[in-house]
Amino acid sequence: MGLFNNIFGSSGEAKEEKVLPWIPLNELQQLNHIENKSATKTQVIFKHSTRCGISSMVMRQFVDGFQLTEKDLDLYYLDLLNYRDISNEIATKFQVMHESPQLLVIKNGVVVAHDSHGAINEIDLSRFI
Repeated sequence: MGLFNNIFGSSGEAKEEKVLPWIPLNELQQLNHIENKSATKTQVIFKHSTRCGISSMVMRQFVDGFQLTEKDLDLYYLDLLNYRDISNEIATKFQVMHESPQLLVIKNGVVVAHDSHGAINEIDLSRFI
C-alpha cells in the first residue's frame, strides 16, 4: 500500500486548502461598482463554469499561483451557470467576447487584460497593481 500512496500522493496528511479573497459576483449592479472602483483599485473578474473540468483545473492552478491580497485588487468570482445574464452583460459592458473560463482585469473602467482557459494563469496580475 505504501508504494501506491507514494505514486498517487496519498500521504494521509490533509492538505490545507488555500482560500482567496473572492467577492461573489451575483448582481448586475455590481458591474457599475466594479467599473467605478477600477479608477482607484484594480478589479479582476474570474468567470468559472462549475460543470467544466477544464474550468475547474484552471481555477485550481489560479488559486495555487495567486500571491496577491485584497489590498492589491478586488477579486470577483462569477458562477457562469447560475449568473449567465451577468456574463452576457460583462461581454457587452466591457467589450470582451464571452469565454469560459475567463479572467478580466479592469482599470479605469476598461479591460486592460483578459484571457481564457490555460492562458489565464499566464497573466501577471502584479503588473496591474
